[in-house]
Amino acid sequence: MTEQEWHAALAQRHGRALQERFAAASVAVCGLGGLGSHVAIALARAGVGTLHLIDFDRVELSNLHRQQYGISQLGMYKTEAMQQTLAEIAPYCNLIMHRVRLTEGNLHLIAGCGIVCECFDDAECKAMLVNGAAEHYPEMYIIAASGMSGLYTGNTITARKLGKRLYLCGDGTSDIKDSGTLFAPRVMLCAAHQANTALRIIAGKLEV
Repeated sequence: MTEQEWHAALAQRHGRALQERFAAASVAVCGLGGLGSHVAIALARAGVGTLHLIDFDRVELSNLHRQQYGISQLGMYKTEAMQQTLAEIAPYCNLIMHRVRLTEGNLHLIAGCGIVCECFDDAECKAMLVNGAAEHYPEMYIIAASGMSGLYTGNTITARKLGKRLYLCGDGTSDIKDSGTLFAPRVMLCAAHQANTALRIIAGKLEV
């Protein structure tokens, strides 16, 4: 399969004008765990042109119940494992890999991205990214996540617009400290809302 054939197939499915928007887009996925691994795959499948994938961690056995990795990838850095996976799914997606812990000191790594998907587990990291991106890159769209733990109904997981360029996906209330654990279905639902919101922004379907 050639790159031309790949893009032609996507254009046939999505329409050429929309696919050109997707191909020209640059999205940062910060954290490649339960949320980020699903977000990255969904955006790559849609034909988003450039993905900046940021994570410092390795694939562990405890990740496999909700993250998009396999047994053969245990011990690999998540950036490398996701690069391997996406090579099979979307071989012509431009991947920019950053195997680092994202901090206030290296937020420049997301500069130039039109959209950033916050996919961290830690509340402080979430706040750092959302606040830092809003302060330093006011034209950037931020899609954050909060509340996806437990076995509650999936119908409570939504995507809400909180500001001109800030969206929040999840139920906003459930916490792993109370519900005990995370399950793949609700995590995937939240990740799907993040990816879908990113595609809607790229398509110009902005919420009022």
